[in-house]
Amino acid sequence: MKVIIVEDESLIAKGLQRTLKQVDNTVEVLAVLDSVAASVKWLKEHDTPDLIFMDIQLSDGVSFDIFDQIKVEAPVIFTTAYNEYAIRAFKVNSVDYLLKPIDKDALETALNKYRRIYNADKQLMGEQIRALISNISKQDTPKYKERFLAHYKSGIVPVAEYQVSYFVKDTIIYLVTLDNQKLVTDYNTIDEIEEMVDPQKFFRANRQTIIRIDSVETYRKHDTGKIDVVMKCDNNLHIDISREKANEFKHWIDS
Repeated sequence: MKVIIVEDESLIAKGLQRTLKQVDNTVEVLAVLDSVAASVKWLKEHDTPDLIFMDIQLSDGVSFDIFDQIKVEAPVIFTTAYNEYAIRAFKVNSVDYLLKPIDKDALETALNKYRRIYNADKQLMGEQIRALISNISKQDTPKYKERFLAHYKSGIVPVAEYQVSYFVKDTIIYLVTLDNQKLVTDYNTIDEIEEMVDPQKFFRANRQTIIRIDSVETYRKHDTGKIDVVMKCDNNLHIDISREKANEFKHWIDS
């Protein structure tokens, strides 16, 4: 099976290649492309691969722009951290997707789906891609949570989204405000909160923490590739962002 990978984060691309080899050692990665422009150029100049793994957010736009510029004949499995409304569109149109970080079992399931469906009728994939893009373009702007409930003294208070500095899990999940009040919430997981918040304003820094963009005081990159973030609410607090998420963070903070 000949595949290409469209991914602008080199470490994630390398990790996907390793996992692909573990799942199916017959897979041949023809190219790793890091932008819309590079992908369009490669697809124009080469034969159609059997399968494309494609991230959505790229260095020069979103991968859907590729389909506006060239007819993509190959089946596509999206690798994404995209928001929930788009994922619903993937499900409706039977276009497979993998959520980052990419899990070996999920990858194997996606490849099996490709073999079962798309090998039998590759034309089906093109129709489904077009339906997917049409579906997403018609979606209403997603509604993100504008206030959160938290415990304060003997009662419960609503905290406006703009008053949040970050969320952190430490056995339970706390909401920390701009003035550094640490309030207990009733949310169960950080994943749950991540689905509620606007990804342009909030960033999943690590497994335990989601930070708000207006609350970032400074950040610096370590020699290891990790990023150290200092929050406005507490200059003594340092939040680590992994090497794998460093580029994603820089794109987010600069968007």
